[in-house]
Amino acid sequence: MPKAVIIGGGHNGLVCSYYLAKKGFDVTVYEAAGTVGGAAVTDEFSPGFRNSAASYTVSLLNPKVIADMQLQAHGLEVVLRKIDNFLPGKGHDYLLAGRDGLTRSELVRHCAADGPAYDRYVADLEGIVALIRKWLLRSPVEAGAGLRGLPKLLSLGKDLVGLSTNEIAKLHRFATRSAGDILDEYFEGEMAKALFGFDGIVGNFASPYQQGTAYVLLHHLFGEVNGVEGAWGHAIGGMGAITRAMAKAARGAGVDIVLNSKVEEVIVDRGRATGVVVGGKGVHADTVVAGVNPKLLFDQLVPEGAVERRVERHFANWSCESATFRMNVALSRLPNFTAIPGRGDHLTAGIIIAPSLDYMDRAYASASLDGWSSEPVVEMLVPSTLDPTLAPKGKHVASLFCQHFRYKLPNGRSWDDLREQAADHVIATVDAYAPGFAESVIDRQIHSPLDLERRFGLVGGDIFHGKMGLDQLFSARPMIGAADYRMPLDGLYLCGSGAHPGGGITGAPGHNAARAVIADKRKLGKVA
Repeated sequence: MPKAVIIGGGHNGLVCSYYLAKKGFDVTVYEAAGTVGGAAVTDEFSPGFRNSAASYTVSLLNPKVIADMQLQAHGLEVVLRKIDNFLPGKGHDYLLAGRDGLTRSELVRHCAADGPAYDRYVADLEGIVALIRKWLLRSPVEAGAGLRGLPKLLSLGKDLVGLSTNEIAKLHRFATRSAGDILDEYFEGEMAKALFGFDGIVGNFASPYQQGTAYVLLHHLFGEVNGVEGAWGHAIGGMGAITRAMAKAARGAGVDIVLNSKVEEVIVDRGRATGVVVGGKGVHADTVVAGVNPKLLFDQLVPEGAVERRVERHFANWSCESATFRMNVALSRLPNFTAIPGRGDHLTAGIIIAPSLDYMDRAYASASLDGWSSEPVVEMLVPSTLDPTLAPKGKHVASLFCQHFRYKLPNGRSWDDLREQAADHVIATVDAYAPGFAESVIDRQIHSPLDLERRFGLVGGDIFHGKMGLDQLFSARPMIGAADYRMPLDGLYLCGSGAHPGGGITGAPGHNAARAVIADKRKLGKVA
């Protein structure tokens, strides 16, 4: 029975462990924290108030992973938002987005020309997103792989066969251009552009007019909830419910999950990874799979000199900064927005405070100069509107996911000194759209970029384990020549978000890495 150790009990590590165990591997997962889940965990951050600590909403989790691991049978329940998104203006203007024609009717309410524009936009995206979905559970084409890479190249070519020149041109535009430039071509309304452009800067320190943001926009579109494509939902009990269900599935398959056990080093013997050091003791294995950021893996865990110097340099310079600031707040009452006063289904939505692409562009520019945005981009969710178990009766919890807060602050300033000031700034930003919000905050949990790194191992506070730029995607994620989950050290594999297809709670890197390990052991006759 081949033995595998997995570094990190985040969602991808759990997914990978499950598939390996089902194929007969003896699998042990080592997790540094006292609970599984990585950044997909639920905290009781104030007495009686619970919420997702870092990751906060569901859409990208792959349906195959859900079905294979039988996550619903293990307790996972996901409910749809009643309205997908709500963009308030500071006055009485707003934009809603959702199913059953809501998005289109709202766009037309603002600008008649944006109805037909939306039809074109959706039609153009359908083919592109369908192609992306095909490659979520496949390893990318390996540049320079020669005959070994020919099957994948032929597979990609087969997927492109039948596309017209116009369709290929559309694919190229979305893969390489800025979200802002593309959205300016389709839409006239500023709030319409903001609705779609927000996805291009989520976890991405960039202006919406920066090249490559259109791909990040696409990355947020391939999901589904309960069979509804493109929808977003909430896991009852918070995001920790996902990883708790995964842990149950993994343990049921025979995986040993060891908590409070930080991996200190990858053991390398004769040019091959042969185990890990945990608590000062060596644990030997046939295979080592890492669910951590590849920069952390090669900078801190792989011994110096174990790989070529060019590999060490590559990962030393792996770009990590999503510039996100994450808060939870306990509320005495629901927020009351000037744009839509009172209660309503709009409070179940992703509430996006960023009414235009220009607003997002200014937020990026001010953060570049000052460390954080003078007018930050904030997405707020109030999950207790869908899941009353998260807060005491009559009270609520809200997630605040804030963009463009630098990991490294200028002029020697420290997040340890400024995290409370930044949190006040975020709350004041929301209060400008929902007066009285600040005084309704009973308590709060703050994760600055530095906190995200310290608690969850997110190097540079990067929620995606590495920027989703054009130089760090597909065949270059995490490195040209190592995009098939096999690292440039025999016996070492990568199953985290630093591998294809990238960030988000998808489970795809864990699934794909397991398949690579199984294929290699099958060649050696060690698994069926």
